Amino acid sequence: MRPITEPLPIGRESAAGPSPLPKEQRAPWPWQSTWPFAMLMVVSIFNYLDRSLLGLALPAIKAEMGVSDTALGLVSGVAFIVIYSLMGLPIAWAADRFNRRTIISIGLAFWSAVTLATGWVTNIWQLAFARFCLGAGEASSTAPANSMIADLFHPTRRPLALAIYGVAATISHIVLFPVAGWIAETYGWRAMFIAAGVPGIVAALVFRLTVREPARTAVRPAHNRSPIVAIRTDVRALLANRCYAWMLLGMTFMGSNIWATGSWTPTFFQRVHGLTMAEAATIIGPSRGFLGAAGILLGGLLVDRLRKSQLRWRVGIPALACLAIGPAELLFLLGEETAIWVLGFAGASFFTLLHQGPIYAAVVNVVAPDQRALAIAMLLLGGGLVGNIIGPTAVGILNDVLAADFGQSAIRYSLLLIAITPLCAGACFWQASRLYVRTANEEG
Repeated sequence: MRPITEPLPIGRESAAGPSPLPKEQRAPWPWQSTWPFAMLMVVSIFNYLDRSLLGLALPAIKAEMGVSDTALGLVSGVAFIVIYSLMGLPIAWAADRFNRRTIISIGLAFWSAVTLATGWVTNIWQLAFARFCLGAGEASSTAPANSMIADLFHPTRRPLALAIYGVAATISHIVLFPVAGWIAETYGWRAMFIAAGVPGIVAALVFRLTVREPARTAVRPAHNRSPIVAIRTDVRALLANRCYAWMLLGMTFMGSNIWATGSWTPTFFQRVHGLTMAEAATIIGPSRGFLGAAGILLGGLLVDRLRKSQLRWRVGIPALACLAIGPAELLFLLGEETAIWVLGFAGASFFTLLHQGPIYAAVVNVVAPDQRALAIAMLLLGGGLVGNIIGPTAVGILNDVLAADFGQSAIRYSLLLIAITPLCAGACFWQASRLYVRTANEEG
């Protein structure tokens, strides 16, 4: 196997598929990458946990601060995602050029401190400012981490590695979300934020001291252009790539689904099914966790085992998974019998994140090596900023509009809007799959 620190060959495959790789280049796992990869997963676990805590606390915050669902939707969605998405572009540009380990460790320490401070907010404006700062900090994680993983693993192993990396979100739900719900129920929602912030600061220190910056598989871009000009030029080049553009649009639709359900599902359980915060967390955590992890790993394993004659299914499998989410969410939202809505929730939990690992792996294969972090940041911009406009905020507004007619059940019908977006995402990914074979660089 070629050493992981040695640049891999760069080339573009033909329409017939990539050139065959020697068997020794398809080693199961580069073990020297295990510790940095594990620490990147720890960072991602805190990333998903800290952003998700507010959704669990919304009913208690609404009762304490006396604000509308529209205000809560704006705080939980827009206040976080605007800065998260916009900061992602310059941070990704920096990650393609400078030390990614330092960027990630500083970001984790900052957003963990913000999570800790959220436990002391006293009004909606302070909460909005805390979410704004949280978004700025968490923008330092995903794009640089994906860029590091691309350099830690050969292209033939990236889909599986990124699928495993995606399990971090489900680990957060399985292990930490129920604990957070118990803390909120027992000691109050403020204690939940304090308890989540402290270990994140410790993890940032461990990450900085124990993880080394991996050697890059591409020469760093020259610094002879201003950041603004360089970002604008690279963004235009990415959007001109039709395969990437379809994946960007698909991730935008899926972002609206993921952010809305993450923000409002705990409230849905409490309003429609009368569950407490702890009970809602106990259902959401393991369901989203175990079933989500199974879906993520299945997607990674399926894509990892594709033959070169089946390369379009690297994007086609995520497309089919997204198309399956819509019907599952309809069962969950409209089902009256427990067995029906549980089946729908289970199906949606299984398929919702299946697309992420394969799509991230596909993206780093269809863009230039020195644009990987920026390409991932643009996915986060679409799925985050635009996704939140038609996601949590829209649901919050519809809740208030429909409350006069449906009362507490208004959220059931507001979330129907979100059940449509995975179908649109599936159609976009399917279009991208038709272009993938002649666009991708599967050799590094």
